[in-house]
Amino acid sequence: MSVFSAFGAGVEPLLRAALAGASGFVPVERFDVAGRRAKVAAIAPGSPELVRELIRAVDEACDGAGLGRAARAGCQLYLAIHGQPDGGADAFAAGIAAACGFAGARAYTSACVAASTAVADAAAQIARGRAERVVVAAGYLVDADQYALFDAGRALALDGRVRPFSAGRGGLLLGDAVGALVLEAAGEAEPLARIAGWGRSGDAYHVIKPRPDGLGLARAITDALHRGGVAPAEVGYVNAHGSGTKQSDVAESAALRAALGEASGKVPVSSTKSVHGQALEAGALLELILTIAALGAGRLPLNAGYLGPDDDCPLALVLEPAVADLEYALTLNVAFGGANTALLVGAA
Repeated sequence: MSVFSAFGAGVEPLLRAALAGASGFVPVERFDVAGRRAKVAAIAPGSPELVRELIRAVDEACDGAGLGRAARAGCQLYLAIHGQPDGGADAFAAGIAAACGFAGARAYTSACVAASTAVADAAAQIARGRAERVVVAAGYLVDADQYALFDAGRALALDGRVRPFSAGRGGLLLGDAVGALVLEAAGEAEPLARIAGWGRSGDAYHVIKPRPDGLGLARAITDALHRGGVAPAEVGYVNAHGSGTKQSDVAESAALRAALGEASGKVPVSSTKSVHGQALEAGALLELILTIAALGAGRLPLNAGYLGPDDDCPLALVLEPAVADLEYALTLNVAFGGANTALLVGAA
């Protein structure tokens, strides 16, 4: 796997920041924010180019998996990407696939569940014997248009921090993310982790607001656990969607209580968005990669930005550095329109 974030290229700097709860939010200099209410994002220095970073991430992940150009020629690229003005997302994905030597591509644009949906689709194809391997990639670099939309919608935190599940939380903040990982059927290669289960659901509740009782997301979590044959008490960590917005965090807390039952008050929970921000279509892949890295390190990312408890979010938040021998972790994502995904990750 390979990743680029506000902390630069590589998994290690991102993991170090998440384990220390050191956020990457800095003043935005990439474009003019003088007329905006919010002024910060988890943004990499300089002027990174999306196409270049995507190609680099895909090549690096493939090289790490021993997937040369000849092997890629029979492989599909699943790319989660924001809508593109010139030719659309399908044409953009096809261009990245051609540059990296793949047989073809599929584009995913379903907001904050785009990348996790791509991973679930890839896992299903492999599990059913329809593919030996699939490369999943995703990319979003904070841009002026999306920043303006979220700022105008009063969704961005004005205090410059994302505070998931905390009293006094003020909203989300955007962040850079480009990543790629290679999914393949179990074989001789030494895996980084296993995609043990996945679940997807739709709320059909509201175009923007989450379903307050969280039952849609709970259904996705339950399906992921069922597919993996894992009991709620066996989950050792949850990387929650945790956007830091009032309604979303409460709904997600309700979903965890509904899906995990008594275990919901014991399972460690954090949202790594408190460190790297919300990367729209690419966010779920960044969070999956970070969850895999945390499993490998045996340490839990902190729920940064925490000010105090919210009675509507009674979760076992990770507020201090913690070491854990983890077998399973969940990573959760929700999106506008009521789309929900849950990915169950098993240790290698």
